[in-house]
Amino acid sequence: MAQVWGTNSAGGFMYSDELSDVLRMAVQPMVKFRQFCDAKDATNKGLSKGDKFNWNIYSDVGTAGTALTEGTAIPETSFTVEQNQLTVTEYGNSVGYSSKLDDLSKHSVTEVINKVLKNDAKKAFDGAAHAQFKATPLAVVPTGGTSTSAVTLDADGTTSVTNDVAMGKDHVKAIVDIMKERDIPAYINDDYYAIAHPSTFRGVKNDLESIHQYTDGGFQMIMNGEIGRYENVRFIEQTNVAKGGFGTPAGEFTNGKSNACYFFGADTVAEAIAIPEEMRGKIPTDYGRSRGIAWYYLGGFGLVHDSAAQARIVKWDSAT
Repeated sequence: MAQVWGTNSAGGFMYSDELSDVLRMAVQPMVKFRQFCDAKDATNKGLSKGDKFNWNIYSDVGTAGTALTEGTAIPETSFTVEQNQLTVTEYGNSVGYSSKLDDLSKHSVTEVINKVLKNDAKKAFDGAAHAQFKATPLAVVPTGGTSTSAVTLDADGTTSVTNDVAMGKDHVKAIVDIMKERDIPAYINDDYYAIAHPSTFRGVKNDLESIHQYTDGGFQMIMNGEIGRYENVRFIEQTNVAKGGFGTPAGEFTNGKSNACYFFGADTVAEAIAIPEEMRGKIPTDYGRSRGIAWYYLGGFGLVHDSAAQARIVKWDSAT
């Protein structure tokens, strides 16, 4: 349905006898998942060579270097090259409106629609990025489903354990130990990141109230939604992806103790950008009476490392 003058909820309320001049929008979050994607230029692949975008993954050398013996040649080794792929696709949304609405409204119709569509685009990008985070093959659950300190790692992307405990600081410690011992590279300096709903972090935040937290005023690279740092993990709160689409089950984990949380290091998700997001105006029809504005994007998201041995994302998970 287009925005029109004759229906209050569709546009009529944009003018009244005494309408405030202040333009107010519903509360909207900034992107959280997408900010951790590695943007890649897919212009050529997206526009002239099909809709597939590939990237190479190089292994470590097959044989490690060692001490040399005089008179013996330096040994030779090799490495392997694997390739992953994502599909470049179109994303977009639009709002149509009538010329009468635009002509008679106190507020600029195009300004309002631009803001609404920009907020919609942010959520769409975070949803697409989250789908790739969720595809990680590494999942952790509290041991036995109820341990407040120990966790169990599954490397096939699923778990048979029902998560029935709130995530706490001791779980964070155990997860970080797993990540370090798997040689998952840090995202920045020596720190990993974790992203989840605010309620999932509630237990961790309560645990940390008496512990000195990160307050370094000289730190410049603050990510959207960052709330603090503990045990080499910087925590990001997000609400772009609803709880029903965030965890494995529909809604929160059993008994509502927590929800999915993603711990990750560097090189997580690739974003191939053929045409960056942009606002587009519709060519008016019906002699200029029918108008519209859309956002449009041509690109795609893909999990960089989909093998468990090289995975960079660990999901706090639960059985369905």
